[in-house]
Amino acid sequence: MAVAHVGMLSHSCLPFLPRLSFTKRKTFTVTAMSEDPVREWILSEGKATQITRISSVGGGCISLANRYDTDAGCFFVKTNRSIGPSMFEGEALGLGAMYETGTIRVPRPFKVGPLPMGGSYIIMEFIEFGASRGNQSTLGRKLAEMHRAGKSQKGFGFDVDNTIGSTPQINTWTSDWIQFYGEHRLGYQLKLALDQYGDSTIYEKGKKLVKHMAPLFENIVIEPCLLHGDLWSGNITYDKNGEPVILDPACYYGHSEAEFGMSWCASFGGSFYNAYFQVMPKQPGFDKRKELYLLYHYLNHYNLFGSGYRSSAMSIIDDYLRMLNV
Repeated sequence: MAVAHVGMLSHSCLPFLPRLSFTKRKTFTVTAMSEDPVREWILSEGKATQITRISSVGGGCISLANRYDTDAGCFFVKTNRSIGPSMFEGEALGLGAMYETGTIRVPRPFKVGPLPMGGSYIIMEFIEFGASRGNQSTLGRKLAEMHRAGKSQKGFGFDVDNTIGSTPQINTWTSDWIQFYGEHRLGYQLKLALDQYGDSTIYEKGKKLVKHMAPLFENIVIEPCLLHGDLWSGNITYDKNGEPVILDPACYYGHSEAEFGMSWCASFGGSFYNAYFQVMPKQPGFDKRKELYLLYHYLNHYNLFGSGYRSSAMSIIDDYLRMLNV
């Protein structure tokens, strides 16, 4: 569950900067430390000659967020005094990959770097949010367009590991989706539950599900699609024109259906799914796999927030074991 990027300014407030390319980059450039690297970048590569105002905006519980008003436009800056640049590097690479598809709107990332007294920062585009929710059918269509446009020749994974909330998310490239999802998604979370809570029951049953889940993927072809990876209501908003904006990703290339794993707190309606499936047609067995993709996020919430989410995860596992007769 990532932290929402909040507080925005209008499209006219975007900085006039040269277009960055993320297509061939495997890491995001990290600046050398200076006394105030954020101010230094804004007044050099950001093309500003003065910063007129710095104001605090909502950024959630993981990082602090500020809006920088300048004569070259406005910037959104997140800082965290307790982490190195790797988390923001993953966020920037994910935002950059989604931005490059030219489909759904995301904040354009500009810079990641370390802070001189410890911690790190990320500078990105500042977007003004609209006062009301937009059309869900537009969100569904544009998300499907991103999945269709964002493909990988490397297989399933991402160029860097990143985080799902504050949980590490392992993105080692893997050629087989069932192996990737079983090992780096469900398997990783199950091991966390065992290590953190000593929960051998959910671990053993979950591992049995992973071992026998292949029949759920019969008769379909799975392409590695670019996924936001943490698409819940807090990471979805709309700009002043009512166009959808998605934020704070946990990106990787995976099965398109895995994008709906947080649907239990995303409030996707019928118009969303109808529009999505017009662009990305529903695959055979979709309804049988839906809960499997919820399971990853229920397990993550269990590991992050405690036993309140255990029963939901356990129920999904037990239902699948009965369905698969194992």
